[in-house]
Amino acid sequence: MRLLRWMLVLAGLAMAVPASAQVSYVRAGKLVDVLAGRVLSDQLIRIEGDRIASVGPWTATPADGPVTDWSAFTVMPGLIDMHTHLADFADSNPGSILMHSAAEAALVGVHNAGVTLRAGFTTVHDVGCYRGLTDVALRDSINAGWVQGPRMNVVGAYITVPGGGGDITGYAPDVAIPFDMRLGVIRSAAEARERVRYLFQHHVDTIKLIASGAVLAVGSEPGRLELSEEEMRAAVAEAIENGSYATAHAHGAAAILAAIRSGVRSIEHASLIDAEGIALARARGVWLVMDIYNGDYIDTEGRRLGWPAEYLRKNLETTEAQRMGFTAAVKAGVRIAFGTDAGVYPHGQNAMQFAYMVRYGMTPMQAIQSATSVAADLLRWQRDVGAVAPGRFADLVAVSGDPMRDIRVLEHVAAVMKSGALVR
Repeated sequence: MRLLRWMLVLAGLAMAVPASAQVSYVRAGKLVDVLAGRVLSDQLIRIEGDRIASVGPWTATPADGPVTDWSAFTVMPGLIDMHTHLADFADSNPGSILMHSAAEAALVGVHNAGVTLRAGFTTVHDVGCYRGLTDVALRDSINAGWVQGPRMNVVGAYITVPGGGGDITGYAPDVAIPFDMRLGVIRSAAEARERVRYLFQHHVDTIKLIASGAVLAVGSEPGRLELSEEEMRAAVAEAIENGSYATAHAHGAAAILAAIRSGVRSIEHASLIDAEGIALARARGVWLVMDIYNGDYIDTEGRRLGWPAEYLRKNLETTEAQRMGFTAAVKAGVRIAFGTDAGVYPHGQNAMQFAYMVRYGMTPMQAIQSATSVAADLLRWQRDVGAVAPGRFADLVAVSGDPMRDIRVLEHVAAVMKSGALVR
């Protein structure tokens, strides 16, 4: 027995001593320091295990680990997209989701995750899928190392009213909708709280409220308030009790104001935001996540492919208004995080939005910060992602050229690293 006790003590001591983390380096020809808003030349990034240990000027080739030579590139933090839909099908047919199984949704999510990561987006806020909790399974599979993809913050399902912008619509009245497609449909504040509690019990990270109607949903108008302020307050309160927060899909001005008053952390789309909404967002410290690229894609491809006329009309009614609202919000100093609604258009093209953000009022540095440090703050993941800084994950992107002169170089990344390991 005494020998056994000593063996257990020694085993415990062995477990308490961490193994030395593998050391590696990246040499950056240019390094975008998003925290200071500057670009540094010829920097050496030391990586221990999966995290950055130090950043400083290159002096000589280190002897204690391999060096990835990106001296010909501009290096920046792994990019963050705050509005994606990885675990879903990109299809304009309102009934098409009923033609795919839950297994298919999971597998297409695996494909979409890999494409997104290789495009330089190492973190995403995945804000909804029609097959409830498929995003949770995808996130967990990525974290387990089973599939390749970005770090995911997931919502599990849309909190929405029956027939609303987050419900399954456009089908025959005698069609039965599977339970997992309606996990977030609610009819009262009490049901909103119960559904949010259910989602956290099933391991979501955050909550997505559908405050207004949607562009790509049959019978749902973007300018119409759908969830009541009382229902949103109940959902937000439950999210806070679970140590988290809620974001709100809100196109219309009334829905934006109600969502902000209810306590959401960010507004998605904000297409028809007015001066009052901008002022309230700034006063309350609420982020805006405005997908100002994909309206052009919807109009061009939608007309070519014969998307429903209702979708095309609503897209025209919101696209330019959203861009004007974006410009006004930038001028007002509202915090804006990068979010694209990837899934409406093909995954992997996320970086095409950067040029639009610059065109409508941001500097190139502000646009990059929106997809790095600003997005990380919104996620509350600023200790882990969003900057090339000691302690954060070694998530890095290399591009040819100078994004401060031509932001579109971000559309063609040369190399991607996640957790210190090369992805491409």
